[in-house]
Amino acid sequence: MIIIEIAGHLGADPEVRFTPGGQKVTTLRVATNTRKSGKDETVWWRVTIWGERFDKMMPYIKKGSALIVIGEMGKPEIYTDKEGRPQVSLDLTAEMIRFSPFGKTERGGQEGSSQAGYSTNTYSEPSYTSQAAGGFGNAPFAGGGASTYRSSPNTPDDDSIPF
Repeated sequence: MIIIEIAGHLGADPEVRFTPGGQKVTTLRVATNTRKSGKDETVWWRVTIWGERFDKMMPYIKKGSALIVIGEMGKPEIYTDKEGRPQVSLDLTAEMIRFSPFGKTERGGQEGSSQAGYSTNTYSEPSYTSQAAGGFGNAPFAGGGASTYRSSPNTPDDDSIPF
């Protein structure tokens, strides 16, 4: 068993079909880029999703979506294309799928968890103002002087609790 992680973009919308026994099978075509001898090459992966594992994500997964997929790699299949050249088909059975933070949405912004209806967590460091000498005026423990750092950092305000 070979577990790998790929990052790429969907080349087509997901294809959903059912086995004769009624089990749902979703197939994604994911294009990944590699650089070989100074040239970019596209490697295509056929990603198979068994059952309803990622159904909550499916409304947001479409052609062009940037994804990161972790899964079990199948045995590569070699075939001959229409022009008579040998090609390799790479298969991956998905164990985990997440949106790539590097993908662009149609609006030009970052694609991520906010696309699934959730807000993206944004954390900013607290501002520390200190009168300390020695060139470390913004350091939280520079010593001396007054600071806006709270004396009990483990006690959250009611406004900062997200639920």
